[in-house]
Amino acid sequence: MVLVGREREQAEIAALIARAAAGRSGSLILRGEPGIGKSALLDHAARTAPGLRPLRGTGIETEAELPFAALHLLLRPALDRIDRLPAPQARALEGAFGRAAAPEDRFLIGLAALSLLTELAEDGPLLCLIDDAQWMDRPSADALLFAARRLHSEGIALLFAARDAFPAHGVPQLRLEGLDRRAAGDLLREHTPGLGPAVRDRVLAASGGNPLALIELPRMAEALRHAPDELPLPERIQEAYEARIAVLPPGAQTMLLVAALDDAGDLDVVLRAAGMLGLDAATLGPAERAGFLSTTGGRLAFGHPLMRTAAARRAAYDERLAAHRALAAALDDEQDADRRAWHLAAAVTGRDEPIAAALEQAAGRARERVGHAAAAAALERAARLTPALAERARRLALAAESAADAGDLEHAQVLAEQARRIGDDPLTLARLAGLRGRIAFDRGAVHDAHRILLDGAASIAELDRKGAALLLLDAVRNAWYLSDPAAVGDSAARLAALPLTPQDGLDGFVGAARAMADFLAGDLDRALPPFRELIAVAAAIPSGLAALRIHICSLAGISGDFDNGLAIAHSVIGECRADGLIGLLPLGQAVLAIHQMYLGRFRDARTTATEGRRLAGDIGQTHRIAHFDSVLAMVAAVEGREPDCRELAERTIAHVSTHPVATIVGWAEWALGLLELGQGRFEVALERFEAAARGPLRHQIMPFYFAPDQIEAAVRLGLPGRAAEPLARFESWATAAGHPWARAVLHRCRALLADDEQAAEQHWERAARAHAEANRPFERARTDLLHGEWLRRARRKSESRTRLRSALETFERAGAAPWAERARAELRAAGETVTRAAPDLAAALSPQELQVVRLAATGVTNREIAAQLFLSPKTVSHHLYRAFPKLGVTTRTELARLDLG
Repeated sequence: MVLVGREREQAEIAALIARAAAGRSGSLILRGEPGIGKSALLDHAARTAPGLRPLRGTGIETEAELPFAALHLLLRPALDRIDRLPAPQARALEGAFGRAAAPEDRFLIGLAALSLLTELAEDGPLLCLIDDAQWMDRPSADALLFAARRLHSEGIALLFAARDAFPAHGVPQLRLEGLDRRAAGDLLREHTPGLGPAVRDRVLAASGGNPLALIELPRMAEALRHAPDELPLPERIQEAYEARIAVLPPGAQTMLLVAALDDAGDLDVVLRAAGMLGLDAATLGPAERAGFLSTTGGRLAFGHPLMRTAAARRAAYDERLAAHRALAAALDDEQDADRRAWHLAAAVTGRDEPIAAALEQAAGRARERVGHAAAAAALERAARLTPALAERARRLALAAESAADAGDLEHAQVLAEQARRIGDDPLTLARLAGLRGRIAFDRGAVHDAHRILLDGAASIAELDRKGAALLLLDAVRNAWYLSDPAAVGDSAARLAALPLTPQDGLDGFVGAARAMADFLAGDLDRALPPFRELIAVAAAIPSGLAALRIHICSLAGISGDFDNGLAIAHSVIGECRADGLIGLLPLGQAVLAIHQMYLGRFRDARTTATEGRRLAGDIGQTHRIAHFDSVLAMVAAVEGREPDCRELAERTIAHVSTHPVATIVGWAEWALGLLELGQGRFEVALERFEAAARGPLRHQIMPFYFAPDQIEAAVRLGLPGRAAEPLARFESWATAAGHPWARAVLHRCRALLADDEQAAEQHWERAARAHAEANRPFERARTDLLHGEWLRRARRKSESRTRLRSALETFERAGAAPWAERARAELRAAGETVTRAAPDLAAALSPQELQVVRLAATGVTNREIAAQLFLSPKTVSHHLYRAFPKLGVTTRTELARLDLG
């Protein structure tokens, strides 16, 4: 078969296949209207890739509510290799296919799919073809798109065919347009050579270059003459199919209807259902001969998806009901309970509680397999069939929760509002309040979210004190993100007024909520001790409560306890990696990157944030991307990468303008001020810090932390009066926090502002002693730099050189180029000849290469590295292959001897 007019598309596919044959990987989505030739291009790819093993899958419209049906179809040839996967991934796939307990994290299934395809590619490169992707069940689509975004060096070509409605961010796409008139004419002559000129011109005009239309429309030439010009093209093609179906024998038409309504292409089931309608297998013959159906290995397939649609659409309503009833009766009660429930629901014409209950049970099974979209659809249909209003509201609320868990916030909002209008049960309404608050927050309406949560808590305060408390805890966090002291205080007061008992297990969090209100109100002496109490018990919190430990880690960042915060974050991330909690991992990586940044481990922060940002994009956590951008902006400021810093910070600020989360924008504002300070633009830096400290950030932790930078800018400008307020601000926090590093920085600030040499000398000495007790090398280097400058100006050059050399060494190791250059300049002014440090090997590596090399240096295998970093072993091998020449090594054993930071 020769494709006409598709040279560009064939070239793209050929390049994809060639890369896979060479051991690289890639993916491509072919988009276009029905009949435009997507399936033909998939067939072309299969024919022209003899060296690649083909795997084929397809989305089936009537299977869209059965979780992981499409993924199972694609991976069926590789299921015997599941036991070769890392244990969490193997369990995830077994759970997805209903053969084991479900995984906790739905994104782990996408990683498992990638790993299984990689296992199969060990035998040779793969060509994975997925047709009608828009009709895949959502969990299958999510898993395959996750895998597609992480393909690298496995030798896999992944090719989707989909209509425009298929959401697939981050995957290359190619849109198919209609054939030009020359190619359309060639195709028409090939398939209908004897067509008269008048009809030929009408077909060419009506088809719009759609290849399927060019083939089908001549078969209904008479009807075409009377078709209105504005009829959409797919409708014309369906009419063509309907006209062809209408001339089949009645039995064949009914057989086509049953096959169209079946959701698995199971020949035995279709024949059993047809038998209940008085038909036998012989009625398949005319449908097969007409090209509508084909049978292979006990499976039925339509020649084109629109044939299925046409067969179902042209049937009368009572005929469809009868076909659904027959299919339900043909299915096994236990093995096919979900499919049976859907057919029964399609066959009923009014309210029916038993069928609604069966659909709710199907939804429960879908949720157990993390099929949230399927669960939402089943629960919504169940609600429509439910006679009792209260029960209907409950099922709509559950459907809304499942829709939100599937990421469909818009539909979740619609379902939640429907449930709220008809429901009067306080507990159901409170549950809806939690959901509506979550949706409002995710859509950027943080003020609305706060009000919804408060109202929901008030409605059940006397019925369910713990449920009300959980809503109020969310309200406290929302108000914290808004940086609204009054709202945090009000929410915390309502929480404290609830008659909670120790058995509720919320005492520590009630105390922390009250402390958050105290912090925003400026009462640091009352705020920080409850934070420290929670940090002290974090290590005793059992595994499985990772989200709780992440919250405590954030409190460690507010209280300045970065060492404990770092340890908590590492433990959370270790748990996420070991248990495959991909959905929670970006949040853990965000708090880890922040603590690494605070501790001056900028390269680590960049590595963590880069991985986290990529993962957040892969799994659709777009709101988390701004968090990582703000951290990366801070790192870029320290490293002196001005264009990167500005782009990242401004992107974060733009995001926060539509999603008002003050905590995220704080690092972006700080980054821009730090950039100006490092570049010596002290006036611009001071103005930016002052503006940030007066704005919505004024109640947050960032103004305390950037106060020393603000003081340095004021002193550099000879404006000590403008340093008085930030000094008082930082001193209030440092005194309440009591950390050695904070005392050291406070003494540095006082030394800069000292009126006489003796007082300054005392503060420099106290700063040095306090730094020796702390673990913040970058801050110590900044103190050494400023102290060295002070000593040089005091003509104590020998002493100054000692401080400046120490500062320079730290700045060079940290990659802090502007500060390192300042230290070099001061050393030269102090009379020392300065040589450039030896090249930093780790600086030559990309963030992901550095991660891989560091793990390889510990002796773990590529497979173990891949499991930790959610990559394929071949991708790990590729990164090592690229890293070795940069590091000047040829074997893994040499890595252990390198300084990799």
